[in-house]
Amino acid sequence: MTSPRLRRSLGSLLIAAACASLATTVHAADTKATTAAAATQARHAITHEDVWLMKRVGAPVASPDGKWAVFSVVDSAYDSKEQWSDLWIKSLGDDSPARRLTYSKSGESAVAWSPDSRQLVFVAKRDGDESGQIYRLDVAAGGEAQRLTSLTLGARMPKWSPDGKQLLFISDIYPGNKTEADVKQSAKERKERKYSARSYETTAPRYFDKWLTDKQVRLFIVDAQPEAAPRDILSGTQLVTLPGFGGGQGDEGQSLDAVWTPDGKAVVFNAATNRDAAQRGAVYSQLYLLPVEGGEAQRLTQDKHSYASLKFSADGKTLFALSDAQTPGKVYDVKRLASFAWPMSKPAPTILTATLDRSISRFVLPEGGKRIIFSYEHAGLEKLYSIDAKGGDVREEPSLPTGTVNSLSSGGKALVGVWESAINPPEIYAFNGKQPKRLTAFNTDKADKIDWQAPEHFWFTTADGRQIHNMLVKPANFDPNKKYPLFTVIHGGAASMWRDQFVLRWNYHLLAKPGYVVLLTDYKGSTGYGEEFARSIQFDPLKGPGDEVNQGVDEAIKKYPFIDGTKLAAGGASYGGHLANWLQATTTRYKAIVSHAGEMDLIMQWGTSDGGFGRETNAGGPVWSNLPVWRDQSPVMQAGNHEKGTGFTTPILITVGELDYRVPANNALMNFAVQQRLNVPAKLLVFPDENHWILKGENSRFFYSEVEGWLAKYVK
Repeated sequence: MTSPRLRRSLGSLLIAAACASLATTVHAADTKATTAAAATQARHAITHEDVWLMKRVGAPVASPDGKWAVFSVVDSAYDSKEQWSDLWIKSLGDDSPARRLTYSKSGESAVAWSPDSRQLVFVAKRDGDESGQIYRLDVAAGGEAQRLTSLTLGARMPKWSPDGKQLLFISDIYPGNKTEADVKQSAKERKERKYSARSYETTAPRYFDKWLTDKQVRLFIVDAQPEAAPRDILSGTQLVTLPGFGGGQGDEGQSLDAVWTPDGKAVVFNAATNRDAAQRGAVYSQLYLLPVEGGEAQRLTQDKHSYASLKFSADGKTLFALSDAQTPGKVYDVKRLASFAWPMSKPAPTILTATLDRSISRFVLPEGGKRIIFSYEHAGLEKLYSIDAKGGDVREEPSLPTGTVNSLSSGGKALVGVWESAINPPEIYAFNGKQPKRLTAFNTDKADKIDWQAPEHFWFTTADGRQIHNMLVKPANFDPNKKYPLFTVIHGGAASMWRDQFVLRWNYHLLAKPGYVVLLTDYKGSTGYGEEFARSIQFDPLKGPGDEVNQGVDEAIKKYPFIDGTKLAAGGASYGGHLANWLQATTTRYKAIVSHAGEMDLIMQWGTSDGGFGRETNAGGPVWSNLPVWRDQSPVMQAGNHEKGTGFTTPILITVGELDYRVPANNALMNFAVQQRLNVPAKLLVFPDENHWILKGENSRFFYSEVEGWLAKYVK
C-alpha cells in the first residue's frame, strides 16, 4: 500500500513531468514556428539565374523489362560552350539515386532500348561528327559507346527490330543519289559551289529559323553492329518519285514516323504526298507498309486524315495511332486515339476517343494491354487518363492535382514520365501506384529556396456564354493588403493553353518579381477546352480573343482587391504578340505594351510567314477575296483611329529575332515605323542570332531586364 507522502511525491513527479513535457512541446512548437519563419525569410524572389540554371530534365525512356529508365539532363550555362547534356539512368525497382550514364558536352537524343533491356542506342555528335550519328551503349556490360553509323547527312530516330538485330532510322539523300558515295559527292559539290543562291519551285522555302534545302527524307535499316552498311529501303519506290512526297518538317529536317511490324518483316510509316500543294490545301500524312527486303510501299489508309505516334500492341494484333481529321474549312481538330486490327483488314480506323472532346497529347501501352494510358490538356493542367484498348468510357488515373505531365513511357509494368508545375521544375515520376512517386530531385532544393506561390485558378463567363479559364500569379513577398499593378500576359498559338508548368520564356514568377500580379487568360482559340472552343477563333482572329483578354482583366480587378486597376500592362509573344499589337490599336487602358514576334498586317503575315494556307482558312478566303477580316483585324490598319479614342498611343516595347521566319522581322520593323510615324513612345530590340524564341542565356537575361525596365518606366 502506497503511503500518502509517496503518493504526493509521485503526484509531484507526474505534475513536474507533465509541465516539463508541456514546456518541451511548447518549445518544440516555438522552435518549429521559428524554423518555419526562418525558412520563409530565407527564401528569395526568383532570379533569372534560378530560371536559366535549373537542370533541364528530359523525357524518360523505360526499359522493356520495366527495371530502368534513361533520360537526359542538361546542366545549363549562360555560355553555351560550358553547357553539358548527358544521359542518366534510374532503377525503377528501388530508391537508389539516379546515376550519370554518359559524360559528353554535346548531349544525346532519341534514346531507344534493345528488346532484351541490355543495350541502348542514341543519336549524338562525337569525335568531330558534322551530323548526329547512332551510337550503341552496352548498359549491362558497361564500357564506351560504339558508333554504328557514319553517314554524310547523319542519322536520327533509331528503333530496334523485334529480334534486336537491326535498327530502323531516318536519314536524308540529295536528289538523284542512290548510294552513300553519291550523297558524299553531292555534299562536296554543294560545299564547293562558287554561288550562294537558293532555288525553290514548290512549298514554303523557310521553316522557323532555317532556309530549307533540297534534301529528301528516307528510311534506312542497318545491322546493330559497328561498320555495318545501312540500306535505304525507300529509294527506288514509286512513292518517293511523287512530287509531293515528304514527312513532317522539324528542326533537323523532315521526319517519317516509322515502326517495325511485329514480325520484323516490314515497316509501317506515315508520309505525305501533297507537300507541294501546302499553299493550296492541308497536307495530310497517310499510313504505308514497306517490306524490309525491298519492294513497293503499300498505302494502308485511304482518307485525308493525318496519322502519327504509331505503336503496336504487345500481342501484335493492333496498331494504334493518333488521328487528326484535317476537316476541310476548319482551323483545328482534336487529335483522337485510333486503332487498326493487324494485319490491317480495312483502311478505316476505330476511333477509341470519339466521344472525348479533348486532344490526346501522348499515349502508352503498358504491359497487359487492356487499358491505354494517355494525357490531355484541360484548364491549365495535364493529367493521366485511360481507356479500354477496345474503346469505352475514359477513366481518370492517379496523377498529381496540379501541374502537367509532359512525357510518358512504359516498359513491363512500369509507367514513368515528367511532371512539373509553375513552382516545381521538371522531375521524373513513376505513375504505377495509387499516388505518383517522385524518382529524382535535380531541382527540388533550389525550388524550395524560392519565394513563390502556385497559380490561382478562376473562371468567368463571356457575354455569349463561353467559360474562360484564367490563372493568377502573385509576386514574392505578396501582401494581400497592398495594391499591385496587373500585367496580363497573352499566350501564343492561338492553338495552345497557359499551363501550370515551369517555363524558361515568359516565366510567370520572374515577370511578377518586380511587384506585379500576372494574369494568364485562355481566350477563345485556346486548346484544352474542346474542339469548338479552339475553332471559335475562325473569322475572328484578333478582336474576339482581344475582347476576352480585356474581360479577363476586368474580372480579375473585380475579384481581387489587391489589384490596382489604374496600373495595367499587357504583353505576349507570337500570337500573344499579335494580340498585344491589337490591344495597343484598340484600347488605351494599358499604360505599357510588350510585343515579341507580333504580326502587324494579316496580309503581310500570310505572304512572308513559313505557312500560309492555315491563315487563309482562318480568314475565310484568300487575301484577294476582299473579305473585311484581312483589313479590319490587322493592327496596322487600326493604328490611326484616334478620332475613335483608340489607335496607337500606348508606349510599346517591340522585340524580335532576326532569324524568325514564323513571324518575320518585317512585322516588327513595320510596327516600329508606325510608332515613330505617330510619335508614340516605342523601343525596338532586334536579336540577330535568335529565331521565333529567345533561346540564348545572355539574350534571355537582357530581354527580361528590358521588359522590367519598360514596365517600371510606364506602369510602376
